[in-house]
Amino acid sequence: MASPVPSPQDQGPYEDRRVHPRISVALPAFLQAGGERHSVQILDLSRGGAKLNCPIALPAGSAVTLDCGMLGRAATVRWQDGAFLGICFDSELNGRDMSALGDRSTALAALMKTRA
Repeated sequence: MASPVPSPQDQGPYEDRRVHPRISVALPAFLQAGGERHSVQILDLSRGGAKLNCPIALPAGSAVTLDCGMLGRAATVRWQDGAFLGICFDSELNGRDMSALGDRSTALAALMKTRA
């Protein structure tokens, strides 16, 4: 049996084992799991996966699909710690997708500031 994948909140050497750098984002999205669609928030993103704020509990190994407008990606749940969920994409994001999602997050943050 494989050992559990640590959560990003864990302190220690795991941070150095990440293959891809992460960017902080604040993007609304949907997570499809078990035939149901749930509203989530993407908190950080890398080419290989994402950290989500997720209202439901999902066991590690669950197959899911993350839908964020232009991004639709199959993924596997790797860990969950309370409302935080880590997923690993079945196929990596490319640089163009990463840039577009980062720009979208920045634009949404600017829009929210103007409405405040």
